[in-house]
Amino acid sequence: MEPQNPNSTPVRKPNWLRVKLPTGENYRAVRNVVDQYKLHTICESGRCPNMGECWGEGTATFMILGNICTRSCGFCNVATGRPLPVDWDEPDRVARSIQRMKIKHAVLTSVDRDDLPDGGSIIWGETVRAVRRLSPGTTMETLIPDFRGITDQIDRLIEAAPEVVSHNMETVRRLTRQVRIQAQYDRSLEVLRYLKANGVNRTKTGIMLGLGETEDELYQTLDDVRAVGVDVVTLGQYLQPSPRHLPVQRFVEPDEFERLGAYARTLGFRHVESSPLVRSSYHAERHVH
Repeated sequence: MEPQNPNSTPVRKPNWLRVKLPTGENYRAVRNVVDQYKLHTICESGRCPNMGECWGEGTATFMILGNICTRSCGFCNVATGRPLPVDWDEPDRVARSIQRMKIKHAVLTSVDRDDLPDGGSIIWGETVRAVRRLSPGTTMETLIPDFRGITDQIDRLIEAAPEVVSHNMETVRRLTRQVRIQAQYDRSLEVLRYLKANGVNRTKTGIMLGLGETEDELYQTLDDVRAVGVDVVTLGQYLQPSPRHLPVQRFVEPDEFERLGAYARTLGFRHVESSPLVRSSYHAERHVH
């Protein structure tokens, strides 16, 4: 079944997807740092259902290179359009905020910057190095775009040597063109293969469920990413950010997530997260060890 028209009747959200509103002292502290340093977080831009839990534990996923993406994926709530010029002070600003928050494990991601000759890879490398300088004890996960498969750009990230490098497949092969539009299934697989083949100790990917894929297609996707050496995989329920985005085709039952997680473990992944509320950076601190 293909993704339906975004204006179709929404599927009712089940009880297991209810989350608590964000609150607490730690949440407010993270909120203050994000506001003070004028940071972008995918927690907010992506309307992550776990924002309250993660911010309450003093962690956040920082989004660099602005908050306007050059791509227009049908699932993503990040704004699409013409990005602002690169802010060369951003690496230090992100690093200072991580230092102030005393974060033990930081997750960095970015919008796609196909408008830039370097794809944003220079800022990526500078940000990782800035965090290393100010917080040498902090481990890092970098959730990167595909950089259009240009290896010179990917190499800048590899050379910065974060502990985990992640690139999300997002969906199965059949639905990639509708869901990710400018991305390519095989190109993303090649990015993950290249990372592992060129010295990245721990690679990771994430897959959304509920966009019209079949369970067999999910098994095949797990086979594909494990075949290129991916170490960590996350599986979670897709949630429609707004009526403009692709609708949810189905809410996947928790027992199907359990079956998929069990299958992934038989393939030899080092770490598997598989449940409805999982997002790619959920419990990310566990994925580095």
